[in-house]
Amino acid sequence: MRLATFALSAVLPVLTMPSFLSLAEDRITVQPQDNGRALVNPFMGWTFHHYSNIITNYGSKLEPSDTLDDFPGLSVIYLRLPWAFIEEEEGVFNWSIVDTPAQRWIDKGLRVAFRFTCSESWMEYATPRWVEQAGAKGYRFTPGKGTDANGPYWEPDFNDPIFLEKLEHFLAAAARRYDGHPDVDFIDVGSMGVWGEAHTFASTRINYSFEVIKKHIDLHTRYFKKTLLAINDDFAFHDEKAVRYAFEQGMTLRDDSILVQAPPKHYFHADLAQQVWRNLPVILENEHYGASRDRGNWGDGSKYLEAIEDYHAAYASIHWWPREFLSEQSALIDQINRRLGYRLQPREISWPKDTTLQEAFTVKMTWANAGVAPCYPGGFPAITLKDAQGGIVAVFTCESFDVKSLEVGPKDAIPSQTIEFKAKFARNMRPGTFEVFLSVGRRDGTPVIALPLDSNDGHRRYKLGQIEVREG
Repeated sequence: MRLATFALSAVLPVLTMPSFLSLAEDRITVQPQDNGRALVNPFMGWTFHHYSNIITNYGSKLEPSDTLDDFPGLSVIYLRLPWAFIEEEEGVFNWSIVDTPAQRWIDKGLRVAFRFTCSESWMEYATPRWVEQAGAKGYRFTPGKGTDANGPYWEPDFNDPIFLEKLEHFLAAAARRYDGHPDVDFIDVGSMGVWGEAHTFASTRINYSFEVIKKHIDLHTRYFKKTLLAINDDFAFHDEKAVRYAFEQGMTLRDDSILVQAPPKHYFHADLAQQVWRNLPVILENEHYGASRDRGNWGDGSKYLEAIEDYHAAYASIHWWPREFLSEQSALIDQINRRLGYRLQPREISWPKDTTLQEAFTVKMTWANAGVAPCYPGGFPAITLKDAQGGIVAVFTCESFDVKSLEVGPKDAIPSQTIEFKAKFARNMRPGTFEVFLSVGRRDGTPVIALPLDSNDGHRRYKLGQIEVREG
């Protein structure tokens, strides 16, 4: 049975240093220290805009072999591009523009995310031109002016039945490839508004009703039944109940407004995040970094860190040329990495210095989550014993404690939780002196979650000390 207590404790110093070791009362007690490094874990991290609507931004200058391995905490490549690039002819799909860059990162064990857009302020037809030729109604527009018969760009009427029919066929094709794909973290509802952001401020300036927005939400949920969908906060500018409706369908929040404007309007919808962050990862996208910097909106970047806290964000964005962003904002990136998403800290672990094969022994642990968001995938602590050759000789999982249950709090008052569980050796276990490793993952002891600890065995198990196991 799990024995749990709750207490408030200060954050341990973010320093790389040996674990504190105690041998009191025939037990070994260690207090691992957070090494301060960035973590790459499921459903959190930095998302890199390989495509940011324009396909020459921002991965275009990277060599095919360059997967930004030097960017701390990068976990997802984000591919946001117009529908027209994929289905240039009706029913003929060229997914190579998506799959080629995606495979570069998937090959490194990272993940991908998508947005497919239908209106852009830089190309005439983000929706394929053949949709208009099939009879779909639309409007030409000039950015900053609105609808304009002589405008250089075309935007569909987002309620037009022909447009919606063709869009549905496209989404069905996309879902056949990507819904439930193990390497896809999320997909945006991007079929409405300029840049797929729902609003039409920079395009036609036409306002759409909740009923129209609902059609787009329902199209996505009809086909993407397994992969997480994200609704943009700017849907609220049409009708806030549209965002609430999306939440009811199991969608999470994506906010693209961070530092587009200067404080105090550096973001608008932290209140919406409060409705979902406890159960689903919130995604933040900042304005194109260089544009925000050059207009003076970025400031010292502290408002981005403030947004991470206020939204309880799991994802942040690399929305610029990545190494320029990294070189100019490395200190801020390090600060964000110590709070972004979840950060599981084993504060203290103890076990008997020696035991016998016949007796069950007690492992005690104190855990904290130093991030701003829950550990969404969940996981169970495991103790693994290895012999001198590195072979696994025993695995014990504490199935009564899911790390997803760890509460989050302010960085100076992070809650902790203490548990204990019994471990009993299998009948074929042999005596000896073994190294003790800690991990978090599946019920069978497979490690999944990276911890901010040194002494990693290369498989997300972390060495803590030793135990002697004797014959009874």
